Amino acid sequence: MTTATEKQENHVTTGATVWLTGLPSAGKTTIAYELAGRLREEGHLVEVLDGDEIREFISAGLGFSREDRHTNVQRIGFVAELLARNGVKALVPVIAPYTDSRDAVRKRHDTNGTAYLEVHVATPVEVCSERDVKGLYAKQAAGELTGLTGVDDPYEVPESPDLRIESQNQTVQESAAAVYALLSERGLV
Repeated sequence: MTTATEKQENHVTTGATVWLTGLPSAGKTTIAYELAGRLREEGHLVEVLDGDEIREFISAGLGFSREDRHTNVQRIGFVAELLARNGVKALVPVIAPYTDSRDAVRKRHDTNGTAYLEVHVATPVEVCSERDVKGLYAKQAAGELTGLTGVDDPYEVPESPDLRIESQNQTVQESAAAVYALLSERGLV
């Protein structure tokens, strides 16, 4: 039988935040969960901070104005940095459409000496609308939804992310492996 001490010793406790930004249905969450599984198998402490879950529980009541989106991203960034500084790999698949919001999250991490990697899941809007995992693009096309990021609301593409993934050109496993390779290159796995 494994004791609590032995379990703790098997955990790898180098924390980091991996922020996966991109359009709705780009593949951010799918890649995050694939990577989480691999990291957990290796003994890493991992949390996936899914944008939809955060909106339901931590950012309930916020809308989709620029100010509300900024507030949402800052809340997620705070939680991610807190987890990462305490030895957890925080995987954050969140649209985060504005550069200044993402930069503020990076700055929080830098200020606290916490590893932060920005991954742009650069799936073209045409591919995202075909995937349409949540039916958002169909609702927007039918006039039932406005403010869809990348369609009728802005998405500011990261100029120099730590990694850019074109998920339409590779499998989920290959995308997750690319993020894992980046973590490895930075000494975080």
